Amino acid sequence: MFSIFKKEINAFLSSLVGYIAIGTFLVVMGFFLWFIPEQNILDFGYANLDKFFALAPWVLMFLLPSITMRSFADEFKSGTIELLSTMPIKENQLILGKFWASFVLVIFSLLPTFVYIITLSSLSIIENNLDTGGIIGSYLGLFLLSAVFTSIGLFCSALTSNQVIAFLLAVILNFFIFMGFEYLSQFPIFNNGIDYILSYLGLHSHYQNISRGLIDSRDVLYFLSIILLFIMATKHILNKRKN
Repeated sequence: MFSIFKKEINAFLSSLVGYIAIGTFLVVMGFFLWFIPEQNILDFGYANLDKFFALAPWVLMFLLPSITMRSFADEFKSGTIELLSTMPIKENQLILGKFWASFVLVIFSLLPTFVYIITLSSLSIIENNLDTGGIIGSYLGLFLLSAVFTSIGLFCSALTSNQVIAFLLAVILNFFIFMGFEYLSQFPIFNNGIDYILSYLGLHSHYQNISRGLIDSRDVLYFLSIILLFIMATKHILNKRKN
């Protein structure tokens, strides 16, 4: 697994892909959070990062597919997937190596945003006014959400040899799992508790729960289950394409 992980990381960092992904995320988040009039944190007037944690999932929804779209699609297109299948590497190791490489790249994108915490703390009139519990929970939610989007991206990349199609499929699936159930639950037809069940099936509900600073094992287990589901689905697709 480590050899695949190292190979993928080197591929990201030896080209512009990794740097463009990290740079795009930081530029977009910085622009929306600090420069857009009447929408930025400074004009908001409160020392919190609610706007950041509300916007970040939408940016990651597009960022992760742009990172993962080449993971398997490029292997299928170039024919190197057959070479990998002859190597003494199990499919689980292949998938997890690519998964962790993409996920680590997202972590590199999120780490510089810790500067926002220091900035807000220094700008706050009241000392120690930041909701530390909420910030920790929100960052944990972002990391878990990124891991889910990564697993979905790998799954979509395994479905096709076309990187553009893999990207579009991942964006659509990310959106549906993140907000689709939430929107469905708002239809009048889903009443009498069904709306709650539908909302609970989506990522948004669990992400919001963790973002409040109340880290519930049920929410963490939900994220881990979705990640495992798509990793197993990716393995199934690879086995099917091999046969």
